[in-house]
Amino acid sequence: METLLSIAIALAAGLAMTRLVKPLGLPAVTAYLVVGILIGPYCLGRLGIPGLGFIDAADVSRFGIICDVALGFIAFAIGNEFRLKDIKKIGKQAGVIGVFQALVATLFVDAALIALHFVFPDKITVPMAIILGAIASATAPAATLMVVRQYKAHGSLTDLLLPIVALDDAVGLVVFSVSMGIAKAMISGSVDVISVLVNPIIEIVVSLALGFAMGALFSYCERFFQSRSKRLSLAVTAVILTVAISQLSFDVGPVRIGFSTLLVCMMLATVFCNMCDFSPEIMDRTDRWTYPLFILFFVLSGAELELNVFSDPVIVMIGAVYILFRSLGKYFGAGWSAGFMKCEPKVRQNLGITLLPQAGVALGLAATVGTLGEHGAVIRNIVLFGVLIYELVGPSLTKFALKRAGEIDPKEEGKTARKLPENSGQ
Repeated sequence: METLLSIAIALAAGLAMTRLVKPLGLPAVTAYLVVGILIGPYCLGRLGIPGLGFIDAADVSRFGIICDVALGFIAFAIGNEFRLKDIKKIGKQAGVIGVFQALVATLFVDAALIALHFVFPDKITVPMAIILGAIASATAPAATLMVVRQYKAHGSLTDLLLPIVALDDAVGLVVFSVSMGIAKAMISGSVDVISVLVNPIIEIVVSLALGFAMGALFSYCERFFQSRSKRLSLAVTAVILTVAISQLSFDVGPVRIGFSTLLVCMMLATVFCNMCDFSPEIMDRTDRWTYPLFILFFVLSGAELELNVFSDPVIVMIGAVYILFRSLGKYFGAGWSAGFMKCEPKVRQNLGITLLPQAGVALGLAATVGTLGEHGAVIRNIVLFGVLIYELVGPSLTKFALKRAGEIDPKEEGKTARKLPENSGQ
């Protein structure tokens, strides 16, 4: 009962908040995140009433399976953007910009935090700065996708944005793994080539291979079902099964074999949308089915945010530097590379702004630094601070950039208030 009550309250409160933020012109994603904070451990949860809000972090973690499945469907939706006919037009641009902006953000944060190390050597070390720079490369695909869908954004900026956000996972994974290996080597005094180079490359390769196999199997099985409801059911089954398999990991000698759920599910959708003739219909129906799931995902994401990071002023200051230089890196990195690839002016001016949201992937990377002891705890707090700020303002900035680029029709912006189920909006 308590679990069902918590889910019902999360959905009801999320939907109610969209009504309150509507006059402010804020995206629905921001409303859901704010609701998560309000019914989370630091607000309503402090009452200690089971089922009425989330009492503590352990209470929130009970719903981890919802977040895992939601991330799978988010990646599945983004993978739909990688259709061969579209890749031929923007594939090179997306690839160059996706890699370049991620690396520039990493370098900007690395430089700023290493400089800060000389001012506060006891608070932030060089290995910590290197790892935070790597985490800075990641962008939140969920928030970006939800804003695009809510306002039915379309145009050259949107077409380029979604593949770039999808590539961020792969780029961020490689950069983080290499940086983590370097940081461990600096702390221990020994270099582990396997953890620095081999493991991240293997993870990407096996993730793409698993996604391809699951996508081919999904496309084959869909042909045996004709009704829309059964095809939708099979699509949901395929994503959930893929998420489950992608959470497996095992060791082969000194090498760690693991999968990236985001990469696997993106490849699943990419193979399906290129192999199956009726994939647009299935993807459209899946998108509508998953909207309540996405509401829960963002509400839970808000509830997970650790507000106690504000208790240490130095951490807040380091977090502010992290946010500032990551934002500058994303903005200038995207702008410079878009100019190099001869993208039109509206893309060069607005793309960097749309890449600011950061959440699940960054939190996932931060969670893996526990082996660094005290260093890991500080890194996690700084990332949590950044995620809190980015998730609250990032969706609004994405909307602003898309609107400034002329890719949000004012008529569609108004319709989101009246057609909630169809438009994934407020």
